[in-house]
Amino acid sequence: MTTTSINGYSMHYIDSGEGMAILFIHPPVLTSLNFTYQIQGLSPDFRTVAFDIRGHGKSQPSEQTVTYPLIAQDIKHLMDRLSLDKVFLCGYSTGGSIVLEFLLTYPDRAWGGIVISGMSEVNDWRLRNKISWGTALSKIGAVGTIALSIAWSQTKQLSLFRKLFNDAKQSHPGNVEQYYRYSLKYNCTSRLGEIHLPVLLVYGEEDKHFHPYANILHQQIPKSELVFIKKADHRLPTKAAGTLNELIKQFIERFSENNL
Repeated sequence: MTTTSINGYSMHYIDSGEGMAILFIHPPVLTSLNFTYQIQGLSPDFRTVAFDIRGHGKSQPSEQTVTYPLIAQDIKHLMDRLSLDKVFLCGYSTGGSIVLEFLLTYPDRAWGGIVISGMSEVNDWRLRNKISWGTALSKIGAVGTIALSIAWSQTKQLSLFRKLFNDAKQSHPGNVEQYYRYSLKYNCTSRLGEIHLPVLLVYGEEDKHFHPYANILHQQIPKSELVFIKKADHRLPTKAAGTLNELIKQFIERFSENNL
C-alpha cells in the first residue's frame, strides 16, 4: 500500500497489475482491504486500484465533510496522479452509489461501472435503520464496535478478519458518521437515465431486500446488465469472490472486444 497527498489529505491506496484499470470503492468503516480477493484475482489481467476514503483505514482524517461528490473528486485526483485517463469504477454497497455519482459527474473519465449490491437511493426501513445504527454508533465514537461486527460478517477466515478489523477500527468516527449520514440522503434515481456508459449490476440471489434497488438501476440505466449470484447474499466481494471476479472479467473483456 502506498501513501500520496490527494486533494488536501494523505490517501492510502493499492495499485497492482497492468492493463485496463479497475478502481474499487468501499462502504463506510470498511477499507480498501475489503477488495483483497478482487486485487488478488483480477490483477493478473487488469490494473487494480483501491483506496481508503478520507478518515477510513490508513487515510488521513478529513477536515472537509465527507460527501459523495468529494469522494468522486478525490478519485479523479488519484486517477490524475496515477496517469489514468479512464477506469472502470467498481463500488460495493454504498460504494456503488459513488460509482453512480462519478459516472454522472465525470463520464469522460470512465469506461463504465460495476455496482455490487448497490443502490441509487435508500428507500426502505431496513436499510435506513442499518445506516442510522452506524451513524449513531460512530457519533459516540464506537467505530471499533462497528468494525468488529462488519469485519466478522464479511469473513470467518481468521487472517482476513484480523486485517479487515484492524484496518477498519482505525477509521475516524466523525468522517465515518459523515459518510453514513450522506448515504441516507443521497438520491440520484431521477438522473440514472443520464448514464450512457455500460454498467454491470451484481447482487446476491439471497439478498432479497436489495432486489428492488437492483431493478430500479436495471430499468433506468440504459446500458445495464443485471446478474444475480446464486446462493449468495450481500457480501459478494468476500463471500462470492470467485464468481464475482469472473463476472467482472467477462464484462470488461466484452467491452474491450466491442469498443477498443
